Amino acid sequence: MAFRCWEGVENASFQPTISLYDLHLFGEGKALRMHHFLGAHRRVHEGICGVSFAVWAPNARRVSVVGNFNGWDGRRHPMCALGGSGVWEIFIPQLGPGSLYKFEIIDCRGNLRLRTDPWALAYENAPEAAAIIIGEEEYDWGDSSWMERRKDFIPFRAPISIYEVHLGSWRRVPNEGDRPLGYREIAHLLAEYCVDMGFTHVELLPLAEFPFEGSWGYQTTGYMAPTVRYGSPDDFKYFVDILHRGGIGVILDWVPAHFPKDRFALAEFDGTCLYEHEDRRLGEHFGWGTLAFNYGRHEVANFLLCSALSWCERFHIDGFRVDAVASMVYRNYARGDGEWLPNAYGGCENIEAIEFLKNLNVHLHRKFPGIITIAEESTSFSGVSRPVHGDGLGFDFKWNMGWMHDTLNYFSKDPRYRRCAHNRITFAMLYQYTEHFVLALSHDEVVHGKGSLLARMPSDSMPWKSTMLRALYGYMWTWPGKKSLFMGGEFGQHDEWCHFRSLDWHLLQYMDHGGIRRWVRDLNHLYLENSWLGRYDDEPRGFRWINPDDGDNGVLTYLRCGDGPEEIFLVVCNFTSVSRDSYPVGVPVSGPWKEVLNSDALFYGGGGGGNFGGKNSESIPCNGLPQRLLLHLPSQGVLILRPEAR
Repeated sequence: MAFRCWEGVENASFQPTISLYDLHLFGEGKALRMHHFLGAHRRVHEGICGVSFAVWAPNARRVSVVGNFNGWDGRRHPMCALGGSGVWEIFIPQLGPGSLYKFEIIDCRGNLRLRTDPWALAYENAPEAAAIIIGEEEYDWGDSSWMERRKDFIPFRAPISIYEVHLGSWRRVPNEGDRPLGYREIAHLLAEYCVDMGFTHVELLPLAEFPFEGSWGYQTTGYMAPTVRYGSPDDFKYFVDILHRGGIGVILDWVPAHFPKDRFALAEFDGTCLYEHEDRRLGEHFGWGTLAFNYGRHEVANFLLCSALSWCERFHIDGFRVDAVASMVYRNYARGDGEWLPNAYGGCENIEAIEFLKNLNVHLHRKFPGIITIAEESTSFSGVSRPVHGDGLGFDFKWNMGWMHDTLNYFSKDPRYRRCAHNRITFAMLYQYTEHFVLALSHDEVVHGKGSLLARMPSDSMPWKSTMLRALYGYMWTWPGKKSLFMGGEFGQHDEWCHFRSLDWHLLQYMDHGGIRRWVRDLNHLYLENSWLGRYDDEPRGFRWINPDDGDNGVLTYLRCGDGPEEIFLVVCNFTSVSRDSYPVGVPVSGPWKEVLNSDALFYGGGGGGNFGGKNSESIPCNGLPQRLLLHLPSQGVLILRPEAR
């Protein structure tokens, strides 16, 4: 099977660069290397340097490559259909990096359509959105020690604290039109900041190319390429490399649930509903104005799988937070009567999507040991973080959306009325060990009129708001589960997050905000330096109630436990605006207990209430334990104590 000649090379014809075997695997959804063939790739083929182009468009009458190298004329480089695979290909000699291209498609009805390459490795900015041929020179990575350690990383047994970041608004350059920082500019700043703050990973809002800035990246059109907004693919490699050298992992928000209707991209790609379902009851998310992928089509599932594999291979990504999983696994998600179709068995589960997610997790973990996959799944779907061989979806973690909603509901209430909602901060323990959880306070909680986390604290006084937010963080960091906090939350960003301006870093000059950041930093470092906290995040042995029932006083007491008396933390939370003297708390170990952290310390902007660094226990049974401490509980305060080494 030969390709058409390229004008300027006499009598040139070329065999396909894709083997029949790979095409067969693609048709079965099992081609794990298809991202090396589809799209545009510079290569030496039959002894000649050039670029091979390939695209899947099974219902097209004709497909051509058009670009600034042929006057955007579809008659110049028509492609050859490779049998019944639906793949079209052409090899163009002497074509170099930097050229722009698209695919000109004549569909089954004879209509001419111009589409950008879904498999492209780089794009120009929307609205032009042409794909860019890039060089495939090998980037000189310096993160070999990180990548080697990652192979032995067991996420369930490690402390993980994630800093969620939107690169376009973390910091900007005011004296240059308030432009966002590029990948290379932000790399060192972010790495140093995360190391200082004690975060173990950054989670980046979606960076796969997207046209509309206001979607924050959640409406993807280019699934293989980092957005050009902040630099080139090599610039993004540099970014990841620098974070790895600093000991910081990089997790990417990834959106295989839906895609936008932009006419230059995936929607009706070859004139038919190729990537989406034809029936809108299956193929459209009405509330989002987007289209749902047809996971039952093997080539579509293969496309998404190759997207994830490509990010890990090319950019050393350490994992994915998969967006909108609930909308994938349920056909009736956010749909009313008559807006969805049941599956073949009459149920609401999306069987094809469930199989896709299982397959995704199996291949990612098999090929890249130590990476992390996190599901944003907002329902009670069972087994999200259970292994596939145990009939689960195979994710490492699930966002604990129930904990998040209950916690924010509780802390947004006036402290005088919290006694009526005390169960909201204890209920999560009833299902704590049904999944491996991440406790997430994400970007979703500081947008669309919800206000910032600080603004949601119920007071007109800034010092009181800061005190309450520190109490919330103290509770979050001592509760079992990995941690995730959206940028700005760590210093009490006052205004709701806005994607087109910088965080309000100037607030750090004020104690109310600087104190919150110091508190989060110390909580993170406590979590990291006591690795047993992460080791037992997901096991009942790592947690013990002392008294969960003192809602009338707004007090919550519990232990975080490790392997012995030297691995114990006592956590005492007072969520009322009344300080309490000589409050009795049962403890399992006699002797002196050291006050390790106190959210009311002056250093954090508090009032200085506490226990003078610690207390000695008394041999009086309390709360079912043999010893007790009589503690001073500062209002809206969290105390963390541990037995003194003897």
